Amino acid sequence: MQGALAGALCHACAHRWTAPLEMTPQDLCPACAAPATRPDIVWFGEVPYRAEVIDAALAAADLFAAIRTSGNVYPAAAYARHCAPMGAHTLELSLGPSQNTRDFSESHFGPATQVVPDWVSQILKA
Repeated sequence: MQGALAGALCHACAHRWTAPLEMTPQDLCPACAAPATRPDIVWFGEVPYRAEVIDAALAAADLFAAIRTSGNVYPAAAYARHCAPMGAHTLELSLGPSQNTRDFSESHFGPATQVVPDWVSQILKA
């Protein structure tokens, strides 16, 4: 969804390769030689990678769990609101209420190292 910081992407030809430790937009693409390189990550305002796969998974989900989210970054911040009307149970596991807590049918607050194992234990006992 968000790409990989260890990857590089050519903005001109979409070629991908392992990123060097330091890179600049002036670095030349190894495939097309354009000075249009960037980290292979999704910046704010860009469409997440594999958005159509994500949308299909949300539509088919029985459970949507968000772990340690701020609820501030869209489109991911709207995923619980998107899949709840389709019948998915929505669960927030976070340090405290996110900006979109209202979109979750259930919330558990505390460190992820505590609330995630506790929730998994509850599920396994059921």
